Amino acid sequence: MSIVAPKARKHLSADALFGLVRNGFAHIPDARLSETDIALADALMAAFAMFSLKAPSLLAFDKERVEGNLHTIYGIERVPCDTRMREMLDPVSPKVLRPVFKSIFRQLQRGKALEPMAFLDGHYLLALDGTEYFSSKTIHCASCLQKVHRNGAITYFHQLLGAALIHPDRREVIPLMPEPIVRPNGTAKNDCERNAAKRFMAKLRQDHPHLKFIITEDSLSANAPHIETLHRHGLHYILGVKEGDHAYLFQQVQAVEHDRRVSVYERHDRAAGVLHRFRFVNDLPLNASHVDMRVNFIEYWEISDTKVQHFSWVTDLHVSKRNVFHLMRGGRARWKIENETFNTLKNQGYHFEHNYGHGTQNLSVVFAVLMMLAFLVDQAQQLCCALFQAIWAKLGSKRLLWERMRALFYTYAFASMRQLFEALWYGFKKSSPLIMIDSS
Repeated sequence: MSIVAPKARKHLSADALFGLVRNGFAHIPDARLSETDIALADALMAAFAMFSLKAPSLLAFDKERVEGNLHTIYGIERVPCDTRMREMLDPVSPKVLRPVFKSIFRQLQRGKALEPMAFLDGHYLLALDGTEYFSSKTIHCASCLQKVHRNGAITYFHQLLGAALIHPDRREVIPLMPEPIVRPNGTAKNDCERNAAKRFMAKLRQDHPHLKFIITEDSLSANAPHIETLHRHGLHYILGVKEGDHAYLFQQVQAVEHDRRVSVYERHDRAAGVLHRFRFVNDLPLNASHVDMRVNFIEYWEISDTKVQHFSWVTDLHVSKRNVFHLMRGGRARWKIENETFNTLKNQGYHFEHNYGHGTQNLSVVFAVLMMLAFLVDQAQQLCCALFQAIWAKLGSKRLLWERMRALFYTYAFASMRQLFEALWYGFKKSSPLIMIDSS
């Protein structure tokens, strides 16, 4: 009995999403006045294909760029060489890529693919964190951040603020358009993660004015100005706090505990051999400088026979025994922005920290954003495509999946990514060479 490949969700298939990406690129204005024999959309789509195929370098991708599958699967009419791609993409502003992220997000919404990602009362849990993806003492561009050392040497680097929808029970993450942390034109001062967060919140509400979000971040974000920004944009939050950084808050918890205003709750998981212990209190001042900034506090211990783990958060959501366990899981899920997003990009075939090309203007940032876009399409497949899920399970690892996919892509002709996935699923039997023998 033959095993039939799982059916695809037509509008959420890789081929449909590639079409959305291509259409989005086609609407980006091309500011070039000459040498337009290769369309800007082709250059953008070629870079996207490079990251979609997990090419280890631009040079490796360039060696295979004449292959016909770039036309049939990715819709690229003319593939620029590596030098031409860098020249064409360097002046592109990263902000023009935002509508492409938004169109894929809308497609996931229309297909009800995001419903399993809803976390609490229709709210989505959105994790934010900054990460560095480039550093050099020699290579730099106009948008590089700079660190001046005591000896006068300069380290140039790039960072971005990443954002992804997460859920404690899901392996998938749905990245949104990241916010680049770059040196503004004409200034000598570095940009910072706090300013990037302000820009991100404003753009988030422009793109998704009605969606309900709970923002989760690390303890550096648990400060009054940042919380005021969250409030201003109608965003709830679960933010980590540490006693060393928030001494006044923890002192207030101790004070109200003496008044017996602190609630204590325990929950046993006998199957796992774990005790979950909580103490929480609502309506406390965040710090001595902002006593009018009121927060709700959660402290949590996970206790087993071998170790004790301790965490604490502040939130604007009212905490009770009915929801404290769920809120804790939301707070702990924040690590997915690091593990399931940044670490995946750095260690599971995407080569996030590899310098594909730096340029003098925006190239490094454009490449980073396009890589995140390719990651978004992959995560959509992981969430929605039963065939992708089955191939992943069959091969056992993402790295092997990318290797097999790339090998087939550059060896055989396919009309679609669906056809390539089916070849991975059914197996692709290589034919033996035909040897002609002269019997005369």
